[in-house]
Amino acid sequence: MNERRALSFGLAAVLLWSTVATAFKLTLAEFTPIQMLTVASFVSALALLAVCAIQGKLSLLPQTFLSNPWYYLLLGLINPLAYYVILFKAYDLLPASQAQAINYSWAITLTLMAAFFLGQKIRKQDYVACVFSYLGVIVIATKGDILGLNFESPMGVALALTSTLLWASYWILNTKNKADPIVSVLLGFLVALPFAVALALFEGASWAHITSKGWLAVSYVGMFEMGVTFVLWLSALKLTENTARISNLIFASPFISLILLATIIGEEIHPTTLMGLVLIIAGLVVQQIKWGRKAPQEITK
Repeated sequence: MNERRALSFGLAAVLLWSTVATAFKLTLAEFTPIQMLTVASFVSALALLAVCAIQGKLSLLPQTFLSNPWYYLLLGLINPLAYYVILFKAYDLLPASQAQAINYSWAITLTLMAAFFLGQKIRKQDYVACVFSYLGVIVIATKGDILGLNFESPMGVALALTSTLLWASYWILNTKNKADPIVSVLLGFLVALPFAVALALFEGASWAHITSKGWLAVSYVGMFEMGVTFVLWLSALKLTENTARISNLIFASPFISLILLATIIGEEIHPTTLMGLVLIIAGLVVQQIKWGRKAPQEITK
């Protein structure tokens, strides 16, 4: 029964994450990246507050934060604040299919950063995975013009890659965090919200033109990219006795996302985007293969 529930939660999370690239583009048609961050973070904080209330964890919020306030301040400034501003800007500059595929290389970035900051050993297969994944990034970014290195939007590509650095940094900082994960994520949003509001006020962009469709789209992003889906995924991993089977479900997400982008918003999916994404996924699969009996402990999302 637990395995069936775990699979249901995992599939629900993957399907919801598959829709967010489309939701990002719909939202960015009316919001600036900073406006989008502000509203989506507010919605996400409300959703996670509700989850914590249902689970009886609200009392953990003040004691968890006060146990290490500077640590949680740093986490909140990295994610959601810096990470999502940069990611949303990358989506603003690039086709969503390219931005989400490049962002998907974060797991490879995490391996390299974990070796540098945590002293974890890089295996031979990790180097192979890096070659596959970053070759995939180049194929996507140059639309196949690998030798010419002609980037359609160098800034968009740079921001998408920077988002992988921030996301990997966030999870490296979380490796020694023993607090409840949902409470920790909620604290990040609560810390980031005042800074996001300040940035939105400083930016001074108009809110008058935003339609009900825009408000619905940004609320969806806050609920299902930055909030509830994280709870579903954690629940799936907690219930299952086969973590690998649940974790491997995530490989379907970018391909489902491409189908949704093409059918819902009519985005043209360049053939090299699919080729590059296949290379990135191949790199992630190679990275997960266990050779021999002793495999180093991996950091997972």
